[in-house]
Amino acid sequence: MSVVILYGTETGNAELVADAIADVLAAEHDPSIYDMSEFAVDDLDPDDFLVIVCSTYGEGELPTGAEPFAEEITETAPDLSGVRFGVFGLGDTIYGETFNRGGEIMAELLTRHGATQVGEHFRHDNSSTIKPAKAAAEWAGGIATVIERVDA
Repeated sequence: MSVVILYGTETGNAELVADAIADVLAAEHDPSIYDMSEFAVDDLDPDDFLVIVCSTYGEGELPTGAEPFAEEITETAPDLSGVRFGVFGLGDTIYGETFNRGGEIMAELLTRHGATQVGEHFRHDNSSTIKPAKAAAEWAGGIATVIERVDA
């Protein structure tokens, strides 16, 4: 099964995480990586598994790189039934209530339009000692199992 990895980033960390996830998934799947700002909603295909990697910016907002994709979903209100996705969010617990809101916003937006979230919604904490790419590689091993079940 093909995997489409979309990342939304402000500083580049989400792109590094997307690369780490793709490295793990490449063993059994065919991952493609795109910046959300350069991906059209019409290109979402229910035959692909979607991975969202999204940081949180400002006061719990989407990063600049995710805004065009989110706006397009909001404006076009596509039927995303059949689209299955997993989320790896990036944030920092020092921001309390807005911790990891970027990934949550994207998950809420996709499910509101009919997509189905599967697997663990991972929320990386930048205040932890675990590097985001390492956490992403571990998470990708688990999501690979979920993809295999979805593909069966």
